[in-house]
Amino acid sequence: MRVKRVARRERAERDIDEAAAHYRAEGGVEIELRFIDALEVAIRHVATHPATGSTRHASELKSRDLRFWPVKRFPFLIFYVEHTDHVDVWRVLHGARDLPAWLRDEE
Repeated sequence: MRVKRVARRERAERDIDEAAAHYRAEGGVEIELRFIDALEVAIRHVATHPATGSTRHASELKSRDLRFWPVKRFPFLIFYVEHTDHVDVWRVLHGARDLPAWLRDEE
């Protein structure tokens, strides 16, 4: 089983920083660290099994390659595109957002 390199876009990094800051402010450092750990587990899954993510929002955005994978125990989704040699993480968004609108900002 080949693990692909993960490239996080700058916007994905900002999404992660904003979510982590929210958890720190609302629940303290322990909750923030749990979020980061769960996120890293989800990203490792995507790097190892990129084809398992859902393509649910891909057709709305006319990007048949766009997939997402959930972060366990947190309401966040990792949006990414698999390439031959890496996985490109576009965004890390809260699942309750208007996801197609937020993702269109990346086009």
